[in-house]
Amino acid sequence: MIPAIVLAGGLGTRLRSVVPDLPKPMAEVAGKPFLWWVLRRLEQQGIGDVYLSVGYKREVIEGYFGAKFGALNVHYVVEDEPLGTGGAIAKAFEAISGDEAFVLNGDTMTIVEFAELASAAASADVDLSMAVAKLDDVARYGAVDFDTTPMRRVTAFREKGQTGAGFINAGVYVVKREALKRYPLPEKFSFEQDLLHAHLAELRVSAVPAVSQLIDIGVPDDYALAQTLVPKMVA
Repeated sequence: MIPAIVLAGGLGTRLRSVVPDLPKPMAEVAGKPFLWWVLRRLEQQGIGDVYLSVGYKREVIEGYFGAKFGALNVHYVVEDEPLGTGGAIAKAFEAISGDEAFVLNGDTMTIVEFAELASAAASADVDLSMAVAKLDDVARYGAVDFDTTPMRRVTAFREKGQTGAGFINAGVYVVKREALKRYPLPEKFSFEQDLLHAHLAELRVSAVPAVSQLIDIGVPDDYALAQTLVPKMVA
């Protein structure tokens, strides 16, 4: 099975009022760290190896989860300083022997079938696959446009603020190593801005519109909602 990279180095600045002094993925949700629910979902999807990209207060994460989580083998990739989402992914790939990995955020729960993402990325014509979620109003997130061919190639990212229904980037991917190495990117970079957005015209990104539920605990209101919603999502 393709391994998974979970970006778990977030500071949780916007949650400090309700979750002081913890890495954001360790914020408690229904009696367990949010990251516990993320790993449980990965285990349900049949993932065997997960690489946690950790930085801020990493000892809290390592001390809680150790080397095993159920059937998951847990590996730690340490950022001595923040590398951005892209830099963290590239560093994690240094610890992975294969040519591709699932990538997701440690502060977001996205219900999507990983097999569908893997299937979309299996084509040699695809550089990476990206889960997208349909919303009634995309204003808070910005929108993703893609064509209607079977590949569903992403054609544009629209900025936040435009109202109306559409699809958003759900933040779960299958990333191929070659796509990361193709461009002369710095050690610290944003996966979204410096790779996806900057090189969209050349990259072959396949949209996978198969997200049934999504919640990001980055702001206090959504964190409060997660207390009851997340256990139902990860049944």
